[in-house]
Amino acid sequence: MEQNLYICYTKNTEIMEAIDLRQNVLDYINNKADSRFLRLVNALAKTYQEEETTERISIEQYNKEIDESIAQIERGEFYTQEEVEKMAKEW
Repeated sequence: MEQNLYICYTKNTEIMEAIDLRQNVLDYINNKADSRFLRLVNALAKTYQEEETTERISIEQYNKEIDESIAQIERGEFYTQEEVEKMAKEW
């Protein structure tokens, strides 16, 4: 029983800390933040969202994609470095 209470306390503490942090950041943004700070926070939020939405693939999917790539190379379905450089110049 004590262990369950500790876990609940920890979760409640984390929630309260998050609420306090959110309020502190909002207060700073509303009262003191300059454009540099806002740009930094914005960039950080975008990066965080991108990391949050990136899904990892399974090892099976990874191996399947590797096998497909090897098969493409064996069929000659690739570009050489020179071909890529020539294409890039035409962009």
